[in-house]
Amino acid sequence: MATLQPMLPLGEVRRDGDTAPFLDAAKRGEFLLRRCAGCGSIGGPQEAQCTVCASTETDWVPASGGATVVSWSVVHGKAVDGAYAPHTITVIAQFDEGPWWWSQVVGADPQEMESGSRLIVAFEAAHGGEALPVFRLA
Repeated sequence: MATLQPMLPLGEVRRDGDTAPFLDAAKRGEFLLRRCAGCGSIGGPQEAQCTVCASTETDWVPASGGATVVSWSVVHGKAVDGAYAPHTITVIAQFDEGPWWWSQVVGADPQEMESGSRLIVAFEAAHGGEALPVFRLA
C-alpha cells in the first residue's frame, strides 16, 4: 500500500465501533457497502438506515470496486520558487452497485478526466495509518 501524498492533507481517521468494519475491510483492500436486510437495496457505507424502506437492519457487503465519474474537480496548489504546483483531483463517483462516494483520483493527469470515465477503487495509507479509499482510472 502506497502512502497517499495529497495536496489536500487528510486528517487523522478515528476508528470507533461504527467505522471499524469499514476500516478493517479497507485494510484488506475491500470497499464495503450496506445491504438492507428488509428490501435488499444497496446503500453507502455511511448509511445506517435504508433509504428505500427505512429499515435499520443492514449487512456489510463488498463492492465490486468498479465506479463511474459523476463529477470531478481539480484543486491546484501554489508553485513555490518556480517548482511544479501540485494538484488534487477530487471526484464524486457512483459505484456499479449504485451508491455515490466522494474521494480523490490518484495517479491520473487532470486532462485524462471526464464525466463517465471508469474508475476502480484503491486504498492508500493516510495520516494515522488507516487505509482509505481512493480511485484510479480503470
